Amino acid sequence: MLLRIMTEPQEGASYDDQVGLARQAAECGFDAFFRSDHYLRQTDWSDGLPGPTDSWLTLAGLARETSRIRLGTLVSSATFRDPATLALTVAQVDLMSGGRVELGLGAGWFEAEHRAFGLEFPDAATRFARLEEQLEIVTGLWDTPDGERFGFEGKHYRIEDNPGLPKPAQRPRPPVIIGGKGKKRTPALAAKYADEFNAPFTSPGESAELFERVRAACGAAGRDPGTLALSVAHATIVGRDDAEVGRRLMAYGKDGAFLRENGLVGTPGEVVDRLGRYGVGRAYLQIIDQRDLDHLELIAAEVLPQVR
Repeated sequence: MLLRIMTEPQEGASYDDQVGLARQAAECGFDAFFRSDHYLRQTDWSDGLPGPTDSWLTLAGLARETSRIRLGTLVSSATFRDPATLALTVAQVDLMSGGRVELGLGAGWFEAEHRAFGLEFPDAATRFARLEEQLEIVTGLWDTPDGERFGFEGKHYRIEDNPGLPKPAQRPRPPVIIGGKGKKRTPALAAKYADEFNAPFTSPGESAELFERVRAACGAAGRDPGTLALSVAHATIVGRDDAEVGRRLMAYGKDGAFLRENGLVGTPGEVVDRLGRYGVGRAYLQIIDQRDLDHLELIAAEVLPQVR
């Protein structure tokens, strides 16, 4: 199993905090460093200082300040950026990183941050329709052969005579990740466009149901389900003993009982056991306290060797 570090910088982390955590993750042997794509904090326990950072601007910096670890978003919101400029941005960051970028893309859900930044927040059906068009445009631009032009006309976007440049370093393109708990549209979009499907913050039973739906969607689309990677994402708090777990739970700031029941919380052995119940090839470990570098060292020393 590949273990990937995932962070929520909008809760209060500077660019330098993220550089430090990404470098530590690389040194510890984790496969990737991912971050959320949000412009507003979501908790009532954090003051949010020093404020949000743009995900793709941050990843561009990390592309030059790291050399091995993969980088990406879990997930970018289709309501934040136009698809052609998103395709250009991700391709450029992929080039800057030497081919280490992955794009997680979703419909968007956090209405308050849209109001705070003056972004349109349409109804769910419209957001999913826009997401589908964005996926077709982004992947279509990356797949456009050199010297040819890409065009698209949908209900929400129109692209004319675009050369599909720059091309990303990865060929045929950077991996695309789609995740969520939707019963129909999400599995169908994953089967059509994604390289990976992520079940976020779910129990082993719930994740198994989501994986079954996306496998069925692959079959309906004529795609081999084995070509779609499966992953989970969870709040992660590991301690050498209950006292250390308790201290990190307090820093996390959410209900400890809920996290113990639904997250990857406990001693290394307990976390290894819970990871094993999911039966997937990769897991995203959501780390909130980005200054607690000892936390990563503990997970790398006591959890990573047992699941690798």
